[in-house]
Amino acid sequence: MPETSQIIYTKIDEAPALATHSLLPILRAFTKGSGIELESWDISLTGRIIANFPEKLTDEQKVLDYLTMASVLCDDPKANIIKLPNISASIPQLKAAIKELQEKGYDIPDYPDDPVTDQQRALFDRFSKVLGSAVNPVLREGNSDRRSAISVKEYGKRNPHRMMKDWPEVSKTRVAHMTSGDFYGSEQAVTIAADGSATIEFVSRDGRATVLKSDIPLTAGEITDCSTMNIRELREFYAEEIANAKADGVLLSLHLKSTMMRISDPIIFGHCVSVYYEDVFNKHAAEMDELAVNPDNGMAELYTKIQSLTDEKREEIEADIEAVYRVRPELMMVNSNRGITNLHVPSDVIIDATMPVIVRDGGRTWGPDNELHDTIAMIPDRSYSTLYQAIIEDCQKNGAYDPATIGSVANVGLMAQKAEEYGSHDKTFTAQGNGTIRVVDASGTTLMEQRVEEGDIFRMCQTKDAAIQDWVKLGVTRARATGSPAIIWLDPKRAHDAELIKKVDQYLPTHDTAGLDMRTMTPVEAMEFTMARSRAGQDTISVTGNILRDYLTDLFPILELGTSAKMLSVVPLLKGGGMFETGAGGSAPRHVAQFLEEGHLRWDSLGEFCALVASFEHLGEKFNNEKAKLLA
Repeated sequence: MPETSQIIYTKIDEAPALATHSLLPILRAFTKGSGIELESWDISLTGRIIANFPEKLTDEQKVLDYLTMASVLCDDPKANIIKLPNISASIPQLKAAIKELQEKGYDIPDYPDDPVTDQQRALFDRFSKVLGSAVNPVLREGNSDRRSAISVKEYGKRNPHRMMKDWPEVSKTRVAHMTSGDFYGSEQAVTIAADGSATIEFVSRDGRATVLKSDIPLTAGEITDCSTMNIRELREFYAEEIANAKADGVLLSLHLKSTMMRISDPIIFGHCVSVYYEDVFNKHAAEMDELAVNPDNGMAELYTKIQSLTDEKREEIEADIEAVYRVRPELMMVNSNRGITNLHVPSDVIIDATMPVIVRDGGRTWGPDNELHDTIAMIPDRSYSTLYQAIIEDCQKNGAYDPATIGSVANVGLMAQKAEEYGSHDKTFTAQGNGTIRVVDASGTTLMEQRVEEGDIFRMCQTKDAAIQDWVKLGVTRARATGSPAIIWLDPKRAHDAELIKKVDQYLPTHDTAGLDMRTMTPVEAMEFTMARSRAGQDTISVTGNILRDYLTDLFPILELGTSAKMLSVVPLLKGGGMFETGAGGSAPRHVAQFLEEGHLRWDSLGEFCALVASFEHLGEKFNNEKAKLLA
């Protein structure tokens, strides 16, 4: 083996970045003299901004483009990366980071909200590489194996977390979703027969075609799908559920993932803002237009921009906002003391973090009075909303889960090569008019097409055959290693899943599954089956697509352990290397706020320790490094 084995330890944002200042020097002290080198690579939000805009920076200010370097490293069989949670930057967060860098003397351009010139469009495209969860799709060149380490789970049972709250005898909480016009209902999917390329184009009612994206590589065997969100029906859905929440006397809440789904979900969020505050946006339309207020960025931007108005006009708008609260249902609060609502900024309420907490808190969430209340949780798209309704109904029937006895739910997630929706950002568009958006191959054949109305959201996803084969193999491997049932969460009524089921049926028989319990269920059936086993203290493996990998590896650990930061998260890279993620939680901005106020950081580095064990084991086995095995 080489004299030195390298482990890349990523430099990131917020709470884990603060923890790294303490932990990394300790780790380097322990590994000194072992032939293992821990090297820090900066893939933080500010690091990515600086790396992408070096033109006007001094040599001292410039940094290497570590994210690109890491993406290249993922194709190296020797790769060993410990990846801590990144901030998934929304536009308001990106702007704040740019402003902070500018104040510190970095000549970084402003983010162009509405690019008009070629120069602005070029800037917009460059910033899109920094926005949202720009890191994960680049680095995740493998599928996901996430589970609680046995020692962590056993400790959690002996010392159950105290955050679980009882469910009331009568609970009005429910999940609300659209019944038509959503991504689920419109989805079309095809399996590609041969390598080639595709173009996405908008065709207006008069037959004029506009290319939205060209030269999209297609590979034989991949599943390609497209779907649309009808904005007219979305706004009708919001209006109906606002009225229902008011009638039921419950909080209204909206649960999306505007960070990872950085193109589609802020738009879906913005329509909720403009419907809920409809009276304000209608009455003050001229001012909103003049100030370029974009509801996609939440009410925080409105409050900021109206500061430039006269005191009289600003106070009038603020009074009209308060008047909305008197006639609309109360909103779920992010910070009751500061008056920050669910609709303040799109990145404050992230579905995979908020929905598990509602389940944990007896079906309730925080209201303006700083007390817990029932809620109508709006998750517009049916693709993933129904499974949350299933777990809510289970708790309403059977009560809260007991962390001291509940079984463990591991996950095998289809994640490699930007699988499914999490790779759709560069193929997501807003319809510029009424007409059709279609996907056309190089021969001019239309693969899929969607009728759209102006403002509708169109997105196209790709799932590579090699990633699917590896995912099926990993599911079998984990089922064999544990003896637990491995349930494949796929809905035959959903076009993409129907194609994926064909692949599962093709590849599963190529493995030795004798004695294994591996079967396909719809997400609702799988949730009911899994929770029944969990209540009986039995373990289950969820074998899922990319979004459910994300959602379930927050949901179950939060119920079992009180947090998803304690998960063991292994990504066996397709080329033979390994990436080891420190838990399944985020970057915990509230921990940072507490640290700044109190000087106390409550970040738990158990996730880092779990990742280090797996990283050292990988190093020891792959390169026969006895010292690495000892450290593990």
